[in-house]
Amino acid sequence: MSRGVAHDTTALPGVIALLDGERAGVATYRIDGRECELVTLDSVRGGAGVGTALVDAVAEAARAEGAERLWLITTNDNLRALRFYQRSGFDLVAVHRDAVAHSRALKPSIPEVGLDGIPIRHELELELPLPPPPDAPGAG
Repeated sequence: MSRGVAHDTTALPGVIALLDGERAGVATYRIDGRECELVTLDSVRGGAGVGTALVDAVAEAARAEGAERLWLITTNDNLRALRFYQRSGFDLVAVHRDAVAHSRALKPSIPEVGLDGIPIRHELELELPLPPPPDAPGAG
């Protein structure tokens, strides 16, 4: 769920990260015009650079399709994700107050309380500008 939209991640493009021949993570995304939403990011090997590699791969795929902005939604309880995304260059651009209540109406399995005992209430929108590749027409 993001911004009131339920995503079928099995129908989205994605990238898989491998470490030592084993699956270590996956990311799915959705390109819409000049924007790319990072829909899911899952890493099974924390601290190994898997998340960073997945974000980089999605950003590259988005750039190749002409996207200028990579964005995502996370919830207010997901402090680990907020830390990771901000360290990765994403900027917090919007707080969608009480948006999870709408999402919960569509997907009742969303818990009331999340990580660290924090009530899940708000969606936080983060973005990463995507400069064109150096070899793109008009790139500096």
